[in-house]
Order: sequence, then C-alpha cells, then structure tokens
Amino acid sequence: MGPELPAPSPWSVLPFLLLLAAIASGPLLLPRAWARHYPKISFCLAAVTLAYYLFGLQAISRVQHVAHEYISFIVLIGALFVVSGGIHINVKGEAQPHVNVIYLLIGALAANVLGTTGASMLLIRPWIRMNRHRAAAHHIVFFIFIVSNVGGCLTPVGDPPLFLGYLKGIPFWWVAEHCWPMWAIAVAFLLLLFYAIDSANYRRSPEKFRERLAATHEEWRFEGSENIFFLLVILGAVFVKQPVLLREGLMLAAAAGSWSATKKSIHAANHFTFHPIAEVAILFFGIFATMMPALDLVQANAHRLGQPSPGTFYWGCGLLSSALDNAPTYLTFLSATLGLLAPAQNGLGPGGELGLAFLPGDPELTKFLVAISIGAVFFGANTYIGNAPNFMVKSIADQQKVPTPGFIGFSLKYALPCMAPLLVLIWLLFFRSNH
Repeated sequence: MGPELPAPSPWSVLPFLLLLAAIASGPLLLPRAWARHYPKISFCLAAVTLAYYLFGLQAISRVQHVAHEYISFIVLIGALFVVSGGIHINVKGEAQPHVNVIYLLIGALAANVLGTTGASMLLIRPWIRMNRHRAAAHHIVFFIFIVSNVGGCLTPVGDPPLFLGYLKGIPFWWVAEHCWPMWAIAVAFLLLLFYAIDSANYRRSPEKFRERLAATHEEWRFEGSENIFFLLVILGAVFVKQPVLLREGLMLAAAAGSWSATKKSIHAANHFTFHPIAEVAILFFGIFATMMPALDLVQANAHRLGQPSPGTFYWGCGLLSSALDNAPTYLTFLSATLGLLAPAQNGLGPGGELGLAFLPGDPELTKFLVAISIGAVFFGANTYIGNAPNFMVKSIADQQKVPTPGFIGFSLKYALPCMAPLLVLIWLLFFRSNH
C-alpha cells in the first residue's frame, strides 16, 4: 500500500471474515437459503467495505485498481469457461487408476500452456466422464490439487500470481529455471498419493465391474475444434497491456465468437450452463472487495517483520493464499520483499504499479521470490477460494452430480492430510535454511 493511503482499521476485515464464514457454512447448514440469498450476502458485505474505502479512507485509486483487477479476472475465466464449454472430448469406457494418473500428469503439463483456469475448464468434463461409474470426491479434489494449482508453476501463463510477476518485470523463463524442482517433487508426490487412493477405490468395485473395465479400451473423440482458435486468441490477449481494457475486449470477442460458432449439440453434450461462472462472478466480487483491508494491513505492517527468512515468506504468503485469492496475496508479498531487500523500488504504489528492475544476479532476492511464488501457487490448493479455477471445478462437478466435499470438508478432510505433508516437505527441502 502506498504511503499516501492511511492503513485501514483492523475492524475493516470483519466483512471479509463474515463472507468466508458464510461461504464455508451456508451450503452445509442452510443449502436452500444459501442458494437463494448468497448474491445478497456477497453484494451487501462488499458494499460495506467499498463504502469504507470510498468515503472513510477516500482511497478512490485503490478501489479503481481492485475494480480493474476484478474485471480482468472475471473476463479471463469467463471467456475460458465459454470457449472450453464448446469443446467436447467424448470418452468411452472407464478409466483405471493408471489411466487417471497419466491424465492428471497431462493436465499438470497443460496447465503451464493453457493456464490452470484454461486447463481446468477444458479437462474437467472429460475427467468426470472418464470416471462416471465410480466418481468420488477424491477425483475432484486431486484434479483441483494438480491441474488447477500445483501443475501450473512452471510458466507465468500457468497461474495468475506468476503472470503478475511477469508483468512486473520477472523474466518469462525465470519461473521454470528456479521452480522446476519443487514442481517435479510436488506433482510426483500428489500423483503417487492419488494412485494409492484411486487404486483402493477401484478394488472396492465389484469384481465383474473390474473385469469389464480391464477389457475396455478408452476411445476419444474430439468435437468443437474451431474453439482452439478462440482459445489461442484468449491466450494471446493475456499479454496485451495497452490500451486499457483492450485485452478484456479481445477475450469477450473470442467468447462471443465461440458461442456463435459452437453447435448446440456440443453444449448439450457438455451439460453447459452459465450457472457456474455466474456463481463465481458473484462470490468473487465480494471476495475482491472485502479482502482489500486484509491485504493492505499485511503490506502496511511488513516493516515489522524484522529480518524474515525465505521460509517465513513461504509460509506467510502461502497461508494467506489459502484464505485470500492467491494473485493479490502474491503482489502484497512481492511489495513486502522489495521493501525489505530493494528499498529503492519503494514497494507497490496505491494502484499496484511497479517498475520492477528485476535483479537476476541477486541470490537473496531470488530466494524470497521463489518462496512467495511457490507459496502462492501451492497453498492456493488448500481451499476453494485459494485460486480462481477451484470453485469453478467444484461448481461444474456439483452441476453434474459428482460428490464434492464442502468448504470445510475440502480443507480438513483432504487438504490437511494430503497437501500439508507436501507443503512441509517442500519447506524442509528448499526453504528451511535462513541462508
């Protein structure tokens, strides 16, 4: 946060905490009431924070910057949602555990080219069809872990936090050069764990069912190939910086073109509706607005950290990325890193602007940037709101009647026993030392 903006009151984080509590408990305790009233809850809590920033702090530039971030965010994932919904990968047969592992590995690699959002939206529907006769919650959870999060940490295209770092001046291939060991260990760890769980699930199937599956070969048919062009337009538009909103305009044009060019039979085969993206747009409007005080308080108090280690920033950025969207959390810690190690940069301005003269030869800065990069990407898998595609994958799975854990169940039943050991392992191997 820039020096001309006063630090928000600690009480101003209350709307954000209330929204998180509502998202976590509403679908579980009052599912019908939540389905009817969650837009009102999201908009009302957002209005409280926006009024405080506009009229209390008079931080108009801060609100404008967050509004632009939200528009960019929702247009990107909305365009990818529409275009991927026009691609139908027809699958016959039923996937065995080893086939599922190969598919998830392909998804992890694709996430670095299509982004975690693009890969998730393209691959989640065929993934559900592959496992339709024994689909369980772990199929959705590990898809989120691997394809929607951890897999995308090799390129700036892979995950929104890394793309923001690229826009600030970090070289394109720097991420792959410094983060590939963590990526390899994390993907291997999760795939092995998934194989063990999925194999146990497979063995619990009736013997006749397993015999039929063993004799079945997967047959793939790809429909809607014209949408590959629109997908490439969206990916190309990601790198357009000027003029303002041209990037979003190109993405919207690609989405409109895809919607017009796609046969209705393909949308029907994909069970395509706009409900998942509408739900995400409404809830993340509230999240983007109400999380401003939390992020600004972190940035305003960064100087109190003394001399933190890369491990401190790994856990700090990571844990906040679990509760907040990981992209703005990454920016906050990037600003804190520069404030501590490169004071001449003066951190991020009130509008988020930063002319980062990246110092590839500075080993100390490199350690901290790797720590916050891995923290933001990996910890984003711990909750449904940690990264943009997580909630969308859940929404699509719910729409197709696939079992998914609730907000609390996802974190406690799956992320805690599955992701936590991995996150500790990465810390022990790469970030434990202060030197």
